Amino acid sequence: MTGRFKAIFCVATIAAVTVPAAIVYAETDDAEQSAFREAVKFGFRGQAIQGGVMIGDAPAGTRSLSFDGNPVQMDDDGKFIIAFNRDAGQAAQLVATLDDGQTVRKFINVAPRKWHIEHVNINRRARTASESFKRRRAPELAQINAARSAMNDSTGWRQTFIWPVKGRISGMFGNQRIYNGDPGSYHSGIDIAAPTGTYYVAPADGVVTLAATSPFTLEGNLLMIDHGMGLNSAFLHSSEILVKEGQQVKRGEPIGRVGSTGSATGPHLHWSMKWNAARIDPILLTGPME
Repeated sequence: MTGRFKAIFCVATIAAVTVPAAIVYAETDDAEQSAFREAVKFGFRGQAIQGGVMIGDAPAGTRSLSFDGNPVQMDDDGKFIIAFNRDAGQAAQLVATLDDGQTVRKFINVAPRKWHIEHVNINRRARTASESFKRRRAPELAQINAARSAMNDSTGWRQTFIWPVKGRISGMFGNQRIYNGDPGSYHSGIDIAAPTGTYYVAPADGVVTLAATSPFTLEGNLLMIDHGMGLNSAFLHSSEILVKEGQQVKRGEPIGRVGSTGSATGPHLHWSMKWNAARIDPILLTGPME
């Protein structure tokens, strides 16, 4: 078959979520079949699913990568990470540009999730932020955005993530309420109920990019960790933060204590994760709580 060639790669699912296997199509305009076979040696682990993360190995000789038109970092050995937002569409494209200028494309079918959507027959309360709230909130959002954009050399993104604390899961990623047809914001992380003062640990290696010295308006005592390559974790409502900004932490190291600071109705740890702009589901990195 000349001109165009296709290879199929099936992505396995994690036990935590049952979804159809995603199919990834690779194709190139390379006229030399032997060169193509060498170029398409992509490898992946993870799930092509809304809220999911995949760790990949770039083709030999890859000079640069892009994912849906945005640049993707590679490690020295060609490994990289991509992720799919909670509301990602059903298709995505990964493009590798080789040293000789040729390109290799992978078209990824993104499996949809069935989110828990609660329809409520009441009108959502109109919330108009006061000027004083806006003045308090602006510097908080600036700190959060700066922490998310921080770039460190951490390799935590390559590790198997662990649960930061064990307890009852009181809120799942992606849950959402619809108020008489008006969608509210979806839940951006996982809530784990635990007594105030319970230690929680780093789910993977990383660098502390934000450690609140006073409670944020909504997040309370907020801690953020950069795991490298654009992947980061945020831990909300802490009663105490045990680490400092710029500190390197190891997987399993105590980094804070559970609390109910900020906008919280009871003691719990809210753990949310992002890869660049994509909000992702932590349970797809940890697997089910044992």
